[in-house]
Amino acid sequence: MKRWILLFLVTAVLAVLPLAFIDSLMHALTVSIAAVCLFLWITEAVPPFVPTLLLWVLVPILLGRSDPAFSLQRVLSWAADPVIALFFGGFVLGAAAERSGLARKLMGLALRSAADSYRMLLLLVISVTAFLSMWMSNIAAAALVLACLHPVLANLDREDVLRKLLLVGVALAADFGGMATPIGTGPNAIAIASLSEARPISFLAWMSFALPLTVGMVGASYLLLSRRIPRNANTRGIVSAGASPEESSEGIRGMFGRPFILILAGAVLLWLTEPLHGVPASVISLAAAAAVFVLGILKKDDLLKIDWSTLLLIAGGITLGRLLEQTGVIKGLSDNVPFDSFDPTLSLFLLCLATALLSALMSNTATAVLLIPLATALVPHPSTAILIAIAASLGVPLVISTPPNAMVFGEGGVRFGDLFWPGIILMVCGCLLISITGRPVLSLAGID
Repeated sequence: MKRWILLFLVTAVLAVLPLAFIDSLMHALTVSIAAVCLFLWITEAVPPFVPTLLLWVLVPILLGRSDPAFSLQRVLSWAADPVIALFFGGFVLGAAAERSGLARKLMGLALRSAADSYRMLLLLVISVTAFLSMWMSNIAAAALVLACLHPVLANLDREDVLRKLLLVGVALAADFGGMATPIGTGPNAIAIASLSEARPISFLAWMSFALPLTVGMVGASYLLLSRRIPRNANTRGIVSAGASPEESSEGIRGMFGRPFILILAGAVLLWLTEPLHGVPASVISLAAAAAVFVLGILKKDDLLKIDWSTLLLIAGGITLGRLLEQTGVIKGLSDNVPFDSFDPTLSLFLLCLATALLSALMSNTATAVLLIPLATALVPHPSTAILIAIAASLGVPLVISTPPNAMVFGEGGVRFGDLFWPGIILMVCGCLLISITGRPVLSLAGID
C-alpha cells in the first residue's frame, strides 16, 4: 500500500511541476505527460505497456481539444509505424524458431564441434547465442541457450571458473547480438522510426554498419573471458550429456523444421536485397509471419508467445518522440544547451556514454525513448539516432542491466565482479569506438 501511495505522490509531482515553471501551456502539458510516462517506464512500477496506453489517452484529452494535430487519430497514426510490423514479424519468427527446434539444433552442433577444447566450446556458445539474438529477442535467445547448456552446467561446480565464463559469455553475446539487425532489440526500432521521414534505413544498410560492430564486440567479449581459462582446461566429461546428436536434431527433423528454415532463409534474403526489389522490410516481415501461420508451424494459441508488451513499449516510444518533436519541446531544450562549443567527437562520446550508463540501470528501450530525441536535437545528424541506439545496447555491466544478465545470475555461481569488469570495459571501449568511427563508417554504409 505504501508503495502505491509513494508512486501516486511522485507521479502527481511530476505532472504538476512543469505547469509551475514553463510559461507555454502546451509545452508544460507535453513535459508533464512525458515526465509521467518516462517515470513509469524507468521505474517499471507498472507493466511497460501501461505508459503507452496512458500516453494515447492523455495527449488527445490534454492537447487534442486545442489542436487537431493531437487528436486520437493522429496520435495512433504516429504509433502505426512500419517498424512495428517489422518487429512483429521478427517476434513471430523467433517463436517459430523455438517451436521448430532450430536453436537446439545449433547448440547441439556447437557442443559436438567443441571436441575437447574449452576455448572452442566457449567461442561456439557465444557465437550461437549472438546469432540467435540477431533474429529473436535476447531474452528468448539466452533462455534457449541456457536450457541447452543445463546438462553441461550440471557437470561443473557452482564456483568453477569455466561454468562462470560460459554463463557470462551467454549474457554478453545475447546483449550484443541484438545490435546487428533492425529487429534485434527495441532501441534499433526507435532509431529507425525517428529517421523514417528524413532518412529511411534499409535492413541491409543497418547490418552493413552494425554487423561488423557486433562481431567485434562479441569477439572482444570472448577474448576478455578466454584470458581466464586455465591452460589445462578441457571439456572431457562435461559436454557428453548435452551433445547427443539424436536429441539435438529431433526438433529440426520434424515436419515443421525444414519449411521454417526455408521461410527464415527467404525472409533474410529478401531483407538483405531490399534495395534491389524495393519491397519494404516491414512488408517482408509480415509476409514471413503470415507464412509461418499458414503452414501451421505456429497456431493461433502461439500468438500468446509474441512479446506484445515490448511491441507496445516501442509504439509508445515512437509516439513520445513524435509528440516532443511536434510540440517543439526538444528544439526549445536543445537551444539552451551549448553543445556547439564542444568538440563533435567529445559531444557524441558524452551522449553515448550517458546513454550506456542510463541503459545499465533501466530498460535499454526506455533509455532510447528518452535520449534519442534529445541527442538528435543536440547533435542534428542522421547518424546520431543510430549511434545512441547502439550505445543503449552497450549498457551491460550490472546484473540488473539486461534480462540475460539477470537470467545467468539466477543460474547461481556468477558473482558481481564476474559480469561487471568485462561489462564495464566493453561498455566504455564500445562507446569510445562508435563515437570516433561511427559517422565515417555509417557514411560508407550509405547513411550520410
